[in-house]
Amino acid sequence: MKPPPFLPLLCLSLATLPVSGATEGETEHFYWRIPGPDEPYVDTQRGDRAFAFQGARIMLSEDNGRTWPHDAEFADAQNITFSVLLKNGNVLFATRERLFLSTDKLKTHRELIVKRTDGSDYLPHKPVNPAAPGWYFHSLDGEHCFEVEGREMLVWGNYCNVLGGPVPVNIYYSTDGGETVKLAYGFGQNPHFQQKGAPPGAPLLGEAGNPLIARHVHGVTYNPAEGAFYACTGDIDRGHGKECHWLRGIYDAAADKWEWRVVISVDSNSRFKCGGINFVNGRCWWIADANGPAIANRWDRGIFHCAPEDITDKARHTLAFNPGFESANMLYQDGVFLATHCAPASTYLNGIIWSGDDGKTWAQHDLKEPGPRSGCRINRKNGEGWFRMDLRKGWIERAEVLFLKPKT
Repeated sequence: MKPPPFLPLLCLSLATLPVSGATEGETEHFYWRIPGPDEPYVDTQRGDRAFAFQGARIMLSEDNGRTWPHDAEFADAQNITFSVLLKNGNVLFATRERLFLSTDKLKTHRELIVKRTDGSDYLPHKPVNPAAPGWYFHSLDGEHCFEVEGREMLVWGNYCNVLGGPVPVNIYYSTDGGETVKLAYGFGQNPHFQQKGAPPGAPLLGEAGNPLIARHVHGVTYNPAEGAFYACTGDIDRGHGKECHWLRGIYDAAADKWEWRVVISVDSNSRFKCGGINFVNGRCWWIADANGPAIANRWDRGIFHCAPEDITDKARHTLAFNPGFESANMLYQDGVFLATHCAPASTYLNGIIWSGDDGKTWAQHDLKEPGPRSGCRINRKNGEGWFRMDLRKGWIERAEVLFLKPKT
């Protein structure tokens, strides 16, 4: 069966130009496509809009990537680590330690400084190595916009301390369409992730008053039934305390304040070392990233779900499917669960986990063509029905973009 026409094409203006070097195929469940190296790198999508970069330019499409009529020079485009398309039309994007906003379809953009809860500036640290300022804004999950009491909130955490240098671990938010970005939560000072060779007296990275430490944030999502946000972190106990936690946050819009509590803290071989938290039909779903030393020759892995009030009670969890490998990425939309393998821990080169019937049945596919890859930053379907995700070399180094379209 021939795949349906795919829209993202190489073009820098209203003209549609030929595609070069794309790879595509199909499984029994979906069509898939990896754009060629001459096409823009689509960093995020929402509805019919897509934000991309190519060379030293940033680009915006309003027709699912058919054309890219909005583009601008941006010298640091190859260091973009995060982007989001807001409902009001704004584009928020970040390099490693800098955050930018465009309110006019990339005609102009301005740098934003994150604000602390007291209104003061939250500034990035001065790196010992200028080439390694840290990933302040990069995310592992791909959806960050939520409808909360009738308005959109942007909330995300940074997946950091993997490449780019040591950096504080934070959760950020915006309630005004990206015009202002604030610190929702800052984790403590993790001794294992500090700058080597920092001058005497240099401040440690992280919040001095918070004993809770993490290596990075795996994901943040919202449960409208509770009016609560959930965040999960990694990674392992390195002798300074557990780094893997679930947090539950309530936002008080009138006071512009957050109240966070720790739901559970665990070691690395646990189903709670996870990502891909989704709230579906009153149930909390997630996929385990359990690793570390095996317990009784096994790891506590799989795709689980339960009622939100039973999150800490393993006896009330349902194991929907066990892919057998580590994963921290999963997204649900329109009956489809889409998840990915962590390539260094899997026998698959590029493992895709799929359920098209609300989790009743599951399948795994290996899209081997690009070589060992891990999918992350999964976006909901665009206006033509294609999911989008990053493919990373090994685990986290940027490689290609993958698009998937369900067959039913």
